[in-house]
Amino acid sequence: MNEKANLILHPVRMQIVQTLIGGRRLTVQEMGQRLLAVPQATLYRHLNKLVQGGVIEAVEQHQVRGAVEKVYALSSGGVISPQEFMESSNEAKMEVFIQFVSGLINNFGSYVNQEKADFVKDGATFRQAELHMNDDEFQEFAQGIAAVFQKFIQNDPRDDRKKRTIATIIIPDAGKGVDES
Repeated sequence: MNEKANLILHPVRMQIVQTLIGGRRLTVQEMGQRLLAVPQATLYRHLNKLVQGGVIEAVEQHQVRGAVEKVYALSSGGVISPQEFMESSNEAKMEVFIQFVSGLINNFGSYVNQEKADFVKDGATFRQAELHMNDDEFQEFAQGIAAVFQKFIQNDPRDDRKKRTIATIIIPDAGKGVDES
């Protein structure tokens, strides 16, 4: 799992993977239109690493003006499965989490270091809340979050849409995660 996590959790490769979430199938040109801050050579280099690592695959090919244009999608075994994650060591889980949080820190740093960052207008925020829920309430909560994500995750970029990164981290209280009755 560590090799796959290290491959996916690189900031540029994570962005490439995110463009394909939800069953999307995109050409390199279409990915480039979604990842405007990533130079084309960098996009190709990291795309090739993801293909070699089995994270994404070419699912179609089209002849376009004498060249072959490939359409890419996530491989069925490309992302880290819940089972792979659960079977990994605690140290490996922490490494994956640290890489994930580091990516968020990089994204936030890029945002605040721009000349015209406007938290209110852009809707930039971060917060932490402690919620007390039984297992049924938590399942309802998690399904509600998933439904909201599903409603918007397929939106394609347009001039009237701004890309916003939404991250969720759910951390149960230590010692209260498993029902020992």
